[in-house]
Amino acid sequence: MIAKRHRAVHGSPLTHARPPIAARRRCPGSTGGHRGARPERQPMLTLARLSTYVDSMETRSRVPLFCGAIAGPLFTLVYLAEGATRAGYDPLRHPVSSLALGKYGWMQTLDFLLAAALTIVFAIGVHRASRPSTWKPLLIGLWGTALLGAGIFVTDPVGGYPAGTPDRIPNATTHGALHDYVSLAGFAVLTTACFVFARQGSARWRLYCILSGVAFTVTMLISSAAFGQTGQLGDLAGLFQRIAITTALSWQTVLALRLLSRTQRSETVRNG
Repeated sequence: MIAKRHRAVHGSPLTHARPPIAARRRCPGSTGGHRGARPERQPMLTLARLSTYVDSMETRSRVPLFCGAIAGPLFTLVYLAEGATRAGYDPLRHPVSSLALGKYGWMQTLDFLLAAALTIVFAIGVHRASRPSTWKPLLIGLWGTALLGAGIFVTDPVGGYPAGTPDRIPNATTHGALHDYVSLAGFAVLTTACFVFARQGSARWRLYCILSGVAFTVTMLISSAAFGQTGQLGDLAGLFQRIAITTALSWQTVLALRLLSRTQRSETVRNG
């Protein structure tokens, strides 16, 4: 009886027990110091971050291709400006590599190194844009490496430039020989790249790649044979080399722009 009266007066302990923590958190009217549910905008924030990440990935995929597009024009602009302002230098007769000689030769060396760096980065973009092909990015990367070697190893004087030097020195220096070997390897690699890229694409693209490879090879062989010679052919050696270089770098620029356009179309389709 005493126990019953005690429960009647004070009430059952269960009636005054606090609800479980999970129940209190689910209670919409709870205003205590307990942590509430996560804000509903979290999913929106997550989607925004994901969208930003995707955009950054798309940008990173385009940057290497852009590097390939500007490598040729920048290289050409620099050597044309140097050739027009260098005393004793004849663009029709002397090779582009000879601009690395003399007092301001460091400018052409930097030109080689910059073009090499941009082309090697371009190879990364080719790898992403032409998967699962391995030969295409490899050839572009080797071409960029050849440009790097041409900048590191300075050529020997040829064609009487700088002033006071013979048309061809009797014994090639080590760095001069390395420059020639690396350059010839690069020319062979680029020609191969033209024909490899000609295996796919439209008929117009294939024809352009084949013609570029043939024109580059023929004009480069003529210029290589003409350097150091006298007479009319020797006087035009620089011109033939410039035709070859322009053909090669123009092909690289067109290739980069083509891959950029294809990448942008793919992104447009993916984004709806």
